[in-house]
Amino acid sequence: MANIGRLSTKDTVLFLCDMQEKFRPNIFQFTNIVSNAARLLQASRVLGIPPILTEQYPKGLGPTVPELGASDLKAYAKTSFTMMIEEVERQLEALGNPKQAILCGIEAHACIACTAYDLLEKGMEVHIVADAVSSRSQTDRLFALSRLKQSGAYLTTTEAVMLQLVQDAKHPNFKEIQKLLAHPSPDTGLLAFFSAL
Repeated sequence: MANIGRLSTKDTVLFLCDMQEKFRPNIFQFTNIVSNAARLLQASRVLGIPPILTEQYPKGLGPTVPELGASDLKAYAKTSFTMMIEEVERQLEALGNPKQAILCGIEAHACIACTAYDLLEKGMEVHIVADAVSSRSQTDRLFALSRLKQSGAYLTTTEAVMLQLVQDAKHPNFKEIQKLLAHPSPDTGLLAFFSAL
């Protein structure tokens, strides 16, 4: 059967990349990106999907922003542009090597791209949440998404991920997910990009 990228709660992990204090003033749509990622984190908790959180050089770039709602998670510090550092590799092994990754955070053309390439090379299916990733420059963000699509990553949105994961209004957790969908995702400037896809 063709690989169509259908998300499942089994064998899936949520990657939360480098949403840190020092990036706040410089990242395009930072507040909305973090807000969408926070909803994905809440949904992952409801649905039992393990999250993995990294911080890029936290000594210089500060901690993860509080509004992500990840204060209970262990943040893996890194200097590399990929999230796939040794500790994260070990975490994935401990989780039984999940087959699907949902990826959000910053920056799209740097740490998100490098992480996605590493995950794709490992044979994982990568779902990049376009309205939950960004860069300082909208140009870098949009070309990164286009480039990642060429490499075989699936581009999706916050709401689409949550609905795909439950798949049915009869799902036992649908009501909790529905609450997270009560307000539509904020516009993060992707519509101009979509016409170019």
